[in-house]
Amino acid sequence: MTRTLGTVTAAGGFPGPYELALDPAVSTLQTAQRVAVRAEAAGIDALFVPDLLVFGAQGTIGAQEPLVFVAALAAVTSRIGLIATVSTTFHHPFNLARQFGTLDHVSNGRAGWNVVTSSIGEQNFGPGALPSPASRYARAAESLDVAFALWDSWQPGALRPGADGRAVLDPSRVTAIDHAGEFFTVAGPLNLPPLPQHRPVIIQAGQSPAGIAVGAKYAEVVFTALATLPDATRFTADIRARAAAYGRDPALPLIFSSLHATYGATEAEAHALVRQRQEAVDFDAGRLLLADMLGGGVDLSAEKLDEPLPESLLPDLAALNRRRGRAEIFSRLIRRGHTLRELILAAQDTGHWAVAGTPSQIADAVEQRFRAGVLDVISLNNLADDREHDFAVNGLLPELRRRGLLHEPYPGRTLRENLGLPRLQGRVAL
Repeated sequence: MTRTLGTVTAAGGFPGPYELALDPAVSTLQTAQRVAVRAEAAGIDALFVPDLLVFGAQGTIGAQEPLVFVAALAAVTSRIGLIATVSTTFHHPFNLARQFGTLDHVSNGRAGWNVVTSSIGEQNFGPGALPSPASRYARAAESLDVAFALWDSWQPGALRPGADGRAVLDPSRVTAIDHAGEFFTVAGPLNLPPLPQHRPVIIQAGQSPAGIAVGAKYAEVVFTALATLPDATRFTADIRARAAAYGRDPALPLIFSSLHATYGATEAEAHALVRQRQEAVDFDAGRLLLADMLGGGVDLSAEKLDEPLPESLLPDLAALNRRRGRAEIFSRLIRRGHTLRELILAAQDTGHWAVAGTPSQIADAVEQRFRAGVLDVISLNNLADDREHDFAVNGLLPELRRRGLLHEPYPGRTLRENLGLPRLQGRVAL
């Protein structure tokens, strides 16, 4: 299959579930359903649902449970993929294998799992629930080993049609996994029939060294925060070299970047919108946000806005127990001499790739990264907003198609096929 660019959008928008909850006669899925239908009509490959496990995290109330949320969206769509974010730190892999397996069945092969290890929420799961990053990623790796083994526990031919058209089971082709590891003991096999995709698409988010190691071994798509082309080039070379050491396809994992686009009918309009947004930034709150990006525990209250931050404020990355990848991104910006003002403005996009311009100019930026081999999937957001929807769906996407970067809508039946990932059959080696 010719390499093309995958597209993803966040499932939701404004009014969100908490605004909608003010009216008991309205479904809290209403906006998300509208976005889902819009996104599928535009040929976007997948809907993405993040997660937060605490009240008030990062200025929000929290999040509805992602697996239930995307399962509800499966009922109003038929082609678009459904990606749910679920932590391996606070969930058992046997349950996760069943839940994602069920999602793959009810959606006819559209399930994706964004695997995270969490950096918040431990207060809800008992003492010691947030171990070190190394331990969290070791648990994530074992969780994936268990889930993969469970999805592989049904061999080809385990189910066949009988004379009456009903399924006939050959129990000799469904085998236990007998896993006994550091974190889990799971006998198996999985008590679900084989999945339409064999396994859900595995997406992984993590840019710390331990996160990169897990992504290189297991992920088919890696979600990244890569603000510049040099950052994207370095990261892609690193993770694919590590993946190649496991004998994986040299094109894997796919690199998934969130595109924070500011659209304008003209370049001047787009940059005016950026200036308006920057002028509205509360820099006192921004100091706290940047401190959080640096792992917390950094006092920026006395630093001058238009001077570089001293490197003495840089956190010890090895000692951080949360947000290590994000802290590494902003530490790198500090070493490059960015001012506090510039860092706070970058923190508004949480270190992600931000582009402003006309749809054609934004397509230029996307094409540059795609042609460089450091971008395979982009996230287009705010489709609930009519203006953003118009620029993205009627401006950017047609331009990317004209340039040959996008495939025609839904060339395959499953999310795996639509992202150009290899089809999985039978037992699959790591």
